[in-house]
Amino acid sequence: MGDDRKRQGAPGATVPATVVAVEGNDSVERADSVAVEEPLEIGVVAEIEGRRRRHNVAVTMRTPGNDFELAAGFLSGEGMLKHRRDIWRIDYCDASSSRDPDNVVEVSLRPGVEFDAERLSRHVFTTSSCGICGRASLEAVQISCPRVPVGNFRLYPQQLVRLPATLREAQPVFSETGGLHAAGLFEGSGRLLALREDVGRHNAVDKVVGSLLLEEGLPGSDRVLLVSGRASFELVQKAALAGIPVLAAVGAPSSLAVELAREMGMTLVGFLRDGRFNVYSGADRIEIE
Repeated sequence: MGDDRKRQGAPGATVPATVVAVEGNDSVERADSVAVEEPLEIGVVAEIEGRRRRHNVAVTMRTPGNDFELAAGFLSGEGMLKHRRDIWRIDYCDASSSRDPDNVVEVSLRPGVEFDAERLSRHVFTTSSCGICGRASLEAVQISCPRVPVGNFRLYPQQLVRLPATLREAQPVFSETGGLHAAGLFEGSGRLLALREDVGRHNAVDKVVGSLLLEEGLPGSDRVLLVSGRASFELVQKAALAGIPVLAAVGAPSSLAVELAREMGMTLVGFLRDGRFNVYSGADRIEIE
């Protein structure tokens, strides 16, 4: 494993800005902070037909920090990585081969680990577009994740409604800028295990999943994933592939997110805020009187 120079994220996650703050007819110029957004290129080095080759698989706009986790979590969410042992090394690109090495991460797979560059390229393109077939997407997830996530535990409403406040209190960059999404991984008891922030909500989830993968913590059974925005199909997909049985969102779920959660036997909670929530799938895991 290489040295993740941006792994902790907080330094460099914000930049200063001068703003004109307007309230009513009054205005004042003051110093402020904004969240950093930079491109991250993810490459994979894999052995194909006896030769090790590098493939560019994705470029995502992200907040620097936890870049190795982001790369590992992204590949896990695309069904390409299942175990920590699949990875030989993760590192930033050599400065001699890139004009911006801190924004290029390479994941080197161990010999013998299967890698289909063409399938990944097609899959990444279609999941980032708006016109894909919903049923084909569901079937693709079921092929990549034949076993449903396991969650042999019960949740209590009083535990669930406390999670957003716990997440909010642990968001250092959001507190400074108000400009980041967050994903938090919790025990069933409500204890926060991991939190990641990013300008992209998918990236925040990838960072959490990547942290689990790199710590050999997959599948994430008996865990709850909370996201600060809405619950989309892609977020349910990422949770399912990581083996996380419960996804909760502060915002609303989409119709396809609900369908996938039901197909995968997951618990999906939406509008988790202000002491209330809706359960769209898997209500049997929640102890409701």
